[in-house]
Amino acid sequence: MSIGHTLLALLESGPRHGYDLKRAFDARFGHDRPLHYGQVYATMSRLLKNGLVEVDGIEHGDGPERKRYAITDAGITDVGRWLAEPEKPEPYLQSVLYTKVVVALLTGRDADSLLDAQRAEHLRLMRELTRRKVSGDLADQLICDHALFHLEADLRWLEITAARLDQLAAAVRP
Repeated sequence: MSIGHTLLALLESGPRHGYDLKRAFDARFGHDRPLHYGQVYATMSRLLKNGLVEVDGIEHGDGPERKRYAITDAGITDVGRWLAEPEKPEPYLQSVLYTKVVVALLTGRDADSLLDAQRAEHLRLMRELTRRKVSGDLADQLICDHALFHLEADLRWLEITAARLDQLAAAVRP
């Protein structure tokens, strides 16, 4: 996810302070990984430097100055360009799971146990996401569906790998 582009898009509805941007980001996108305030302000500083936002006002109070940011025309154009560009699909050709299976085979460890433990962890997470999906709003349902579909694909791969483990062992051993 491009945090910069997401913050820019949140500014399209009107100027906001950094803490407002953080709260809006976390409410929509940060359920599992909320932004740190430092990340918001570092990103806003970079966007300001690149001419994609401007300071719309500064409020002085008891604490530090509070800047209110507004998106510029260049920022709006940049968000539009980002949205129009398809994301590169990630083929996962260098999977950590695959690497662990091969390393287990190369070192004489039990790859079947590794696959069983991984399968159990995937199923545990799938149950957790399914509970979250049932009680969540539409945004939660959609993000959980996305994760569940990826986990289902991983489970299919785990099953195929388990069925071909003897072949793989013969192929990777010198």
